[in-house]
Amino acid sequence: MKVLNLSIALLLICSSLLTAQEINANLEAYISEPKTKQFSLDYEKNEAESSKLRDSWIAPLNLQYSYSKSNPYESVQTNEYAAIKMDQPIFQSGGIYYGIKFAEASRVYANYSVDVAKRKLVKDAVSLLMQIKQTDLKVERQHLQIKNSEINLELKKEQYLNGQLDSGFLDNAVIEKNTVTQALYDIETNKEKLISKFQAISDMPYASAAIPQLEILNEEEFLKYNIVLNLSQSEIEKSRYSKNVTIAKYLPKISLTAGYNWSKSNQQYTPTSPSISTERDYYDYGVKASMPIDINTYRDVESSRIDFLKSKVVVIDKKRELSALFEQVMQNIKNLEKKKSLSVQNKELYQKLLDDTKELFQAGYKTSYDVDILENSVIIQDLDVKIYEIDKQLELLTLYEMYKHEI
Repeated sequence: MKVLNLSIALLLICSSLLTAQEINANLEAYISEPKTKQFSLDYEKNEAESSKLRDSWIAPLNLQYSYSKSNPYESVQTNEYAAIKMDQPIFQSGGIYYGIKFAEASRVYANYSVDVAKRKLVKDAVSLLMQIKQTDLKVERQHLQIKNSEINLELKKEQYLNGQLDSGFLDNAVIEKNTVTQALYDIETNKEKLISKFQAISDMPYASAAIPQLEILNEEEFLKYNIVLNLSQSEIEKSRYSKNVTIAKYLPKISLTAGYNWSKSNQQYTPTSPSISTERDYYDYGVKASMPIDINTYRDVESSRIDFLKSKVVVIDKKRELSALFEQVMQNIKNLEKKKSLSVQNKELYQKLLDDTKELFQAGYKTSYDVDILENSVIIQDLDVKIYEIDKQLELLTLYEMYKHEI
């Protein structure tokens, strides 16, 4: 039985992880095709740049050809020359190996840089869509508040005309109605701005697009698959191999040299005299050893060593920063859950008052205005719960911006 329970627990954990991974993968569908294509081309460029850097130790073959014609001392001379030369390093005190490793580390670092930029845009798109959906709820909520203010204004009018209130209370009711109405206009204006920004980076129709339901991440998983932290960690490897390449640059280097040369010359003293032509070709090969003596050797090596040490410190600092961010998001979510709980309690209270008021209305002790206000208040609390839930999703989106776990 214990084995069975353990298997079920592991299955539930795997299912939870798979859900988070699926959500993570689907987030990138929210950015437009042209922007997705741009990021795809960035990855391709990183691959090309890495390959170019990896093979940079392979020296090119130098092809040469020249032709010249001259007439010194009334004689016509033509000269042709062609050559193929090679100067290929075969030993650089480890520089070739570290250069290849540096190229690979640079590719990984560059890809993480693209990941970070891409996820930033994904986060912007999803955040804008969430805010649009949340604004729809706020518009609905504001309409209910306007209805309540209109009912309150009607009640104040009747009380004023019946001599139960002075004009100051009536003025306050008018001001309240105008205030909530103007707030609605501000909400609608903000919604149009959000729509404009969303349409600039996404192909999805905002009206029918569904927002993702993000799952809670644990801190260990958040840090393990954090692309911002991975970017900093990849810089350690990049700086490590860069330091080694810099050191090797000032150590002995051995190169293999080889070449093939061909030359031909023609000389004709007069138009009627025969021309004298000479042609020859030859090859050469050998080995060359070299080692630079540079006054800035120590400074150059020390600078690269400091870059490497700094990259290690940056990772430690970045990990602390991300842990603090995770804790802050979790705390914000706890506070939002408290607000949701309060709205649920308020809804239950208003619902109880509404039920009692309906009975009193049937008995003639309450007006339809009282019933309408409480019905609107119940719906408002329900909308508040949904608004807070989207706030929670926006908080989680802060984490998902940096979380990337491929399925």
